Amino acid sequence: MTAPAHALRLRSGAGRGTLLAAILASGMVFLDSTVVNVALPRLGAELGATIAGLQWTVNGYLLTLAAFVLLGGALGDRFGRRRLFLLGVVWFAVASVLCGLAQDTGWLVAARFLQGAGGALLTPGSLSVLQSSFHPDDRGRAIGAWSGLAGVTTALGPFVGGWLIDALSWRWIFFINLPLAVAVILAALRWVPESRDEDASRSGGKRFDVAGALLGALGLAGVTYALIDAPVRGLRSLPVLLAVLVGVLGAVAFVLVERRRGEAAMLPTGLFSSRLFSALNLFTVVVYAALGGFTFFFAVYLQNVVGWSAVRTGLATVPMTVLLLVGSARAGALSARIGPRLPLTVGPVIAAAGLLLLRRVGPGTSSYWVDVLPGVLLFGLGLTLVVAPLTASVLAAVADRFAGVASGFNNAASRVGGLLAVAALPLLVGLSGTGYQQPAELTHAYRGALAWCAGLLLAGAVTAGLLVHRPPRPARPS
Repeated sequence: MTAPAHALRLRSGAGRGTLLAAILASGMVFLDSTVVNVALPRLGAELGATIAGLQWTVNGYLLTLAAFVLLGGALGDRFGRRRLFLLGVVWFAVASVLCGLAQDTGWLVAARFLQGAGGALLTPGSLSVLQSSFHPDDRGRAIGAWSGLAGVTTALGPFVGGWLIDALSWRWIFFINLPLAVAVILAALRWVPESRDEDASRSGGKRFDVAGALLGALGLAGVTYALIDAPVRGLRSLPVLLAVLVGVLGAVAFVLVERRRGEAAMLPTGLFSSRLFSALNLFTVVVYAALGGFTFFFAVYLQNVVGWSAVRTGLATVPMTVLLLVGSARAGALSARIGPRLPLTVGPVIAAAGLLLLRRVGPGTSSYWVDVLPGVLLFGLGLTLVVAPLTASVLAAVADRFAGVASGFNNAASRVGGLLAVAALPLLVGLSGTGYQQPAELTHAYRGALAWCAGLLLAGAVTAGLLVHRPPRPARPS
């Protein structure tokens, strides 16, 4: 592997500064991903939001992030990875301030759309900066440190966010991004070297697939709008039917455009000639839909029905994140020895058992250790068996030259799963309007939603058991 022109060493000041910038930037994105759910009851009450408003608060961010994350990576390759990374940080920070200043639900949702677009520039940029800046001998350790420390921010996020919500206001979960962004910008300007893919720059924009990104976003937006609006307007209302039509046409046009562009597309459709790659991404959508649906309902339920504070709610799922941090490497090693099928089959079953235990949580819940922790631990253990084997298998299912786009698409697929779950579950369990503020109505919806999520996990287990196999080993050079 060739070292980059300005190869950084991890022990150097510039190397540590570059790593710091990447960790803090990723921490901003992870913080808002984990904490917004905890803030939903407070911001919903203050802004007078319906359940649809809460859904769009989560999904506006997920939609633009999922739709544009692949394009964000391609933009960085062509125009400069540090440049796009910095643009993403500034964009994300400005959108965060707009979120914190929101005076009504429409304002907040619009700002969340903008925040997701900034995240789409920032998320691939954090990893690509490390990949392109460090010497090959230090690259693996730098990425490992980034992954581990960014995971720590994910674990601390619910606690910090819950404390900010209780002590100050839900608005501070967005305002906190401003000083973080300033620190990232100063570190990046001082230490992060610029880099780009010279082949992409010379190609005259061959990989610059704006049409694909816009059509993908249109397809997701149409389906999401229809699912969220259906409880209010009715499944057969004209706006809902038009949204479904727009979503379907957008998705079909996206596939046709990507197929025509071939390997120059944002998402080369030839990747799906690998049955393993297709099965793994179907598995990803299903499993992450269960995760997204659970976290959306759980945080609101603990506060509006059980009566917990925001900080206690944020702490409730920390053991799950700790399990992921501690156990993912071991799960990856196990998968490398025995293949991914068993972990990807058993993991969702264990996670489903955890959700079924958590359905018992209710208004009379008094002990976290007895009533909540066992289900959270089972759910976390199941996810731990899934995450690392899934990522490794996705990368191994395609040729090395497609590793970046395969990883990016799988990341987008996980967000699409959460997006669709948050959009569909309130419709499926009959929760609409301000029903999330009524304990009896929310209890019925929560238990139904967790049953659906457990069913999705079991469907994922069946998918893995039937369709997933050990990826082929790369041929050794003769």
